[in-house]
Amino acid sequence: MARTKKVGITGRFGARYGRKAKRTVKAIEENMKRDHVCPQCDRPAVRRVSAGIWKCRKCGNVFTGGAYFPTTPMGKTAARNIKRIVGGL
Repeated sequence: MARTKKVGITGRFGARYGRKAKRTVKAIEENMKRDHVCPQCDRPAVRRVSAGIWKCRKCGNVFTGGAYFPTTPMGKTAARNIKRIVGGL
């Protein structure tokens, strides 16, 4: 299956679904499939196992996160608040 530079990973959809929908899917899937940093060993080796489940290929750490990204915006906010509260004690 030939994919052009413009459509990339969404070349599998062919002429269906429209440009805007395919651009959205392309942005999400390209970020989802790249390596993310492990929260335990700090190496860029985290891959998605299934929706919301992420695993580090180096240390074997399995953890939950967002469906498409290992950290969610709400999770980042919660971690920042916990760090601020614990740091103040």
